[in-house]
Amino acid sequence: MNRHAIWAIYRFEMARTLRTLLQSIVSPVISTSLYFVVFGAAIGSRISEIGGVSYGAFIVPGLIMLSLLTQSISNASFGIYFPKFVGTIYELLSAPVSYLEIVIAYVGAAATKSVAIGLIILATAALFVPLHIEHPVWMVCFLILTAVTFSLFGFIIGIWAQNFEQLQLVPLLVVMPLTFLGGAFYSIDMLPEMWRTITLFNPVVYLISGFRWSFFGTADVSLAISLGMTLAFLFACIMVVGWMFKTGYRLRT
Repeated sequence: MNRHAIWAIYRFEMARTLRTLLQSIVSPVISTSLYFVVFGAAIGSRISEIGGVSYGAFIVPGLIMLSLLTQSISNASFGIYFPKFVGTIYELLSAPVSYLEIVIAYVGAAATKSVAIGLIILATAALFVPLHIEHPVWMVCFLILTAVTFSLFGFIIGIWAQNFEQLQLVPLLVVMPLTFLGGAFYSIDMLPEMWRTITLFNPVVYLISGFRWSFFGTADVSLAISLGMTLAFLFACIMVVGWMFKTGYRLRT
């Protein structure tokens, strides 16, 4: 394992975040705070509690997960797409660095930035509502696992995309709607039976449910199923990334 290569790529990606601090850190935190204020004020005045939890506190895990998913995908996809765009990807592929080391560096940097944003949003939310995390270890585990999984997914999108429009296509048209419909701002138990069954086909439901369980000890889906679905998606992303490097899909041309 070439640790120097991993550290060099990782440090470069983290330095890029510091150069664009307003866009990378401040912007998502402000956006999420606005979500919290708007939804908390508009809907919280009509829904006092969900499952014994105040609505303001209930939406905190969903808001963190919303930001975590979008930032993980955005950071990882742009991180690998930009070298393709400027042509430096060929220097990276010809360097004495294995595919595994490249993935670890880029995905590790993207996940680190996403987890940092998630923790900052958590601290910001604590200024609005009192929070008590019942299972802090599980909360951190879900935070890291989700960040790594969707950073891998973003890495796949970055390799697949051939222009900046495609780079934003999946996050805006797929991930964002699935997050809003995945119980970020409500419990799926509030839905009619038919719609609840349909919602269970949304993979984001299991991420949000497991993460919310770590806060309040209650969830729409059991912890085992949430964890299993997340690990299954992680394994699928690893397989796709491995196939892309093995075949050179949109990397060698």
